[in-house]
Amino acid sequence: MDRQMLSTMKDAMQIDIQELQSATNFGRLMAVFLWIYGLMSPVSGIIADRLSRKWLIVGSLLVWSSVTYLMGLATTFDQVFWLRSFMGVSEALYLPAGLALIADYHTGGSRSLAVGIHMTGLYIGQAVGGFGATLAAAYSWHTTFHWFGIIGIVYACILAVFLRDKQREVNPSEVKVEKPKSMGVFASMKSLLGNVAFWVILLYFAAPSLPGWATKNWLPTLFAENLNLPMSQAGPMATITIAASSFIGVLLGGTLSDRWVKRNIRGRVYTGAIGLGLTIPSLLLLGFGHNVIGIICAGLLFGIGFGMFDANNMPILCQFVGARQRATAYGIMNMVGVFAGAAITNVLGKWSDNGDLGLGFAVLAAVVAVALAVQLFALRPKTDNME
Repeated sequence: MDRQMLSTMKDAMQIDIQELQSATNFGRLMAVFLWIYGLMSPVSGIIADRLSRKWLIVGSLLVWSSVTYLMGLATTFDQVFWLRSFMGVSEALYLPAGLALIADYHTGGSRSLAVGIHMTGLYIGQAVGGFGATLAAAYSWHTTFHWFGIIGIVYACILAVFLRDKQREVNPSEVKVEKPKSMGVFASMKSLLGNVAFWVILLYFAAPSLPGWATKNWLPTLFAENLNLPMSQAGPMATITIAASSFIGVLLGGTLSDRWVKRNIRGRVYTGAIGLGLTIPSLLLLGFGHNVIGIICAGLLFGIGFGMFDANNMPILCQFVGARQRATAYGIMNMVGVFAGAAITNVLGKWSDNGDLGLGFAVLAAVVAVALAVQLFALRPKTDNME
């Protein structure tokens, strides 16, 4: 929510900070967050596997909410730029720790649903952040940043009181034998990168990240071009379509996966594969469709499929990576996904300039199909919770 607000309040902010009238400068603000967020993700995962996940989550929320509050005090472009940079660091610290803590608590048949419910928060946050411009028009962009920041700070205090780390159950006899509680950073990374299944999961995660970021950044433009709509209509139509259907997808995918894995250990892999499979025809329809109903249906299909995929990333990772390396592993996955998103955003920008944005979306379907085939062939878990 906090990161989305900047993009929606650009018009209001550029009245007071004239440098934001430059698309180049605004692009720098978007880019610095993306690159720092991506680079810090593996670092945050390493930290989360060694320190308290609770306090990393609380500290991350407290810092980025404070940054949001301070954004309302900014008067120059440089101040906004550095605050945006700090937000990239603080937000990167959250996701690996948050998902790892959820996986710690949900070791049985509720893991995918729990992750899915958590992911709905990201979708809702993006949607609520989209109303930043509305609030800025009603009050001011300064006040909007202030109140969203205050809400986050208060919530961080609530989490500090009620959130708990999951205590690992160990027999008294095991305590004397297990002196080292965790591997060193380099040993952990060597073990993780030597796991062939992790490389397959990395591909499985990165490939759908391409259309995932493409829809976030370019779907409104595609709707406007293919349907000949003004951006004021195409933007809400695109974002609401994807957010609402993804919400359904994570709940559907989480429930299905948790039930299926009880009967078949590859149930989570199959559920994720179904989700990816749904995105393939939807990308083709999004790329080549020129009918409102057809494109809306394609967007709904993509959102449901991507939601099913999203709900099962961490649960599948837990089938191949132990609890003490999961945050690190997800941090690396998140970095690769973000960098893939940055790359595809630039590529589709060039295709859009040439009038081939729809073709670009269709090409992404082939990339997802390759990742889907590799996933089904290579991912064969032997347990639902690797220790």
